[in-house]
Amino acid sequence: MTLENPAGRKTLHFTMTLKSKPKTNWYRSSIGYILISIFFCSCLRDHKLPAGDPDNGGLYLPGDFEAMVVIDSIKGRARHLAVNTNGDIYVKLRFADTVGGNAALRDTDGDGRMDIFKPFDDSIDKSSLGCEMRIHNGYLYFSSVTRIYRQKLTKDLVPDTEMELILTDTQPPRQHDTKPISFDREGNLYTVYGAPSDACQVDDRSPLSPGMYPCPILETRGGIWRYDANKQDQFQNDGEKIASGFRSVVGLDWNHEVNALYAVAHGRDYLHNTWPRQFSAWQGAVLPSEVFIKVDEGTNAGWPYHYYDQIKGGYFLNPEYGGDGHKQGDVSDLTEPTVGFQGHFAPNDLLFYTGTQFPERYKNGAFITFHGSTSSSPYPQSGYFVGFVPMKNGIPTGPWEVFADGFAKVDTIVNTSDAAYRPMGLAQGPDGSLYVGDTEKGKIWRIMYKGDKNTFGTDQLAAMEQRKLTASNIKTPDELTDKIVSDGMEGVDDENLSRGGKLFNIFCSVCHQRNGQGNDRFPPLDDPEWVAGDKTTLINIILNGLRGDITVKGKTYTSRMPKLHMLKDEEIAEILTYVRQSFGNNASMVTTREVAEARAANEAIQ
Repeated sequence: MTLENPAGRKTLHFTMTLKSKPKTNWYRSSIGYILISIFFCSCLRDHKLPAGDPDNGGLYLPGDFEAMVVIDSIKGRARHLAVNTNGDIYVKLRFADTVGGNAALRDTDGDGRMDIFKPFDDSIDKSSLGCEMRIHNGYLYFSSVTRIYRQKLTKDLVPDTEMELILTDTQPPRQHDTKPISFDREGNLYTVYGAPSDACQVDDRSPLSPGMYPCPILETRGGIWRYDANKQDQFQNDGEKIASGFRSVVGLDWNHEVNALYAVAHGRDYLHNTWPRQFSAWQGAVLPSEVFIKVDEGTNAGWPYHYYDQIKGGYFLNPEYGGDGHKQGDVSDLTEPTVGFQGHFAPNDLLFYTGTQFPERYKNGAFITFHGSTSSSPYPQSGYFVGFVPMKNGIPTGPWEVFADGFAKVDTIVNTSDAAYRPMGLAQGPDGSLYVGDTEKGKIWRIMYKGDKNTFGTDQLAAMEQRKLTASNIKTPDELTDKIVSDGMEGVDDENLSRGGKLFNIFCSVCHQRNGQGNDRFPPLDDPEWVAGDKTTLINIILNGLRGDITVKGKTYTSRMPKLHMLKDEEIAEILTYVRQSFGNNASMVTTREVAEARAANEAIQ
C-alpha cells in the first residue's frame, strides 16, 4: 500500500494483509488506528505552518493572523492563481509575451517560500492579457481574454499533457474582455463575455453621448454563459446565456454551501466626467456601486440602463438613458445585490472559504480582492485591499469587512501608479491558508491563522474595522475635506490651475491621471512623439478619438480614446496647450484657430 500525503513529498510504502471481521468498522480496527496515526502524524509534520514575516509582508491583518511573502516577484507578473493539493502554485501570467503564458512554483525545502519558478505554455495568446487560473477535477484550467484552456495535471510540477482548447471567443480583444471561470457540481463551466463599452453610448465614453436603445451589445455581450466543462472546441453559440446586465466581471466563484454561482461586478465609469452637469465630482468618485451578486438563471444586474447606488440602496437610470441621480425607471426585473460596495473598488477575484484553518466565522464567507480604482480623482483612489463578507446559507451575517490592507504602501493614492502593489488573485491552500497575488510585480502572500479559534472575535477585528472607517483608500470620502487639492504637479492646487488644467482634470485625468503618467490601460502624456509632435495629429485624436493599438514609450496600449468633439474649439485648444506645456513637456501652444481648421477639415471629409 502507498500513502502520499497532501504535501506530495513524503511517501510511505508498506505491505499488510487485512482480514476484516463482520460488523467491524475499519477505523475501529488496529490496522485502522495505525493508518490514521501514520497519516495524521504525517499531515501534522508537513502541514506545520511556517513563521510569518515579522512585518506580515507589509500587510495589515486581523489579530492573530500572520502573512509571509512566498515569492517576491515574478517576471510576467501575475493575474489569478491556484494552489494544488501538494502546495504547488500555478499562476496565470499577466503578460504572456514576456516569459510564457503560465508559471509553476514549488517550495522544495519546506520553509514555505517558493524556490522553483518555471514558466510554461509560452505559445498561447501572446497579444492579450492573461486572466484566470483554476484547478478542477485534476485539470488546470486557465484563460486569456479570448480563450479557455485546460491541461491534465501530473506528478510533475509542469504538466506535459496535451493543452486542450475548451472555448474560443472569435471577436478580437476589446475592453472588459475577461474569461473568469467557475464550475458547478453538474459538469458545467461558467464564464463571462464583457461589454466593450462604458454604458452602450453612441460614442463610447464621449461626454453627453446618448445611450443606444435597445442596446445591441446585450445580444452577445454583457452577461454570463454556461458551457460543458469537459468539451473541447466550443464557441459562444455552444453555450447558454444565464444572466445579463453585467458590464465587466473578473471574479466568479461557486458557493457550495448553497450550490449557487456568485459574481463580483465592476460598475460603469465616468458619471461626472461625461455628465458633469448631472453628477458632481464626488458622485463620480463613489458611484456607481461595485456589486456582489448571486447569479441565478435570469439574473439581471442592470447594465447599461441602470446602475446600483449603494448609498441610497437601489437601482437608478444611467444618464445616457435620462437619469440624473434621482430617476429610477422600471427596476422590477433587476436583481438586488448581495452587497453593494463603493464605486471603483475594482473587484477582481472572489473566493468562498471552505477551509478549517481560519476561525469558524470565515467558513463559507466570501473573500474579495479589490484591485483598485483609476477614476476616483479628485478624491483618493480607492480599493487596493482584500475584503471579506461573513456569510451563512448564502446570506451575509453582518457588514463587509477589511481583511487585508497595506498593499499600496502609501497612505493616500493620488494616481494609480502610486500603488506599489495591487491585490488580484486569490487561492486557498490545502491546509486552509489564503494566498493573494499582486499584478504590479508578481508578489504572492500566504495568510495564515495560528491563534485560538475559539476566542477570535471583536477584539481581533477592531483594528480592521477602524481602517474601514479611516483609511483613505477604503472609506467613503467626505465631499469637502477629502478632496485632493494637489494635482500632482509641484503642489499647484486646482484653484490655481489654468482653465485648460481644470478641463483636463474633468475630461482627461480619469484615464491619463492627474500627473499625466497614465496607468496600465492608458498611456502617459510625457511622450515627445504623440504629445509634443505634430499638433494636427493631436487635435484629431481629441476630435475623433483613437482606436487600435498604439505604442507609447515602448509599451503597447489597446484601450480606446473617446471623442471629445463636443467641446468648444477654445476648450480643446486650452486642454492641449496645458498638456503640451505640463508633465515635463515644453512644446508650443495650440490655438483656437488651429482646432477650428482641423475640425473643418474633418467635416469636409465626412
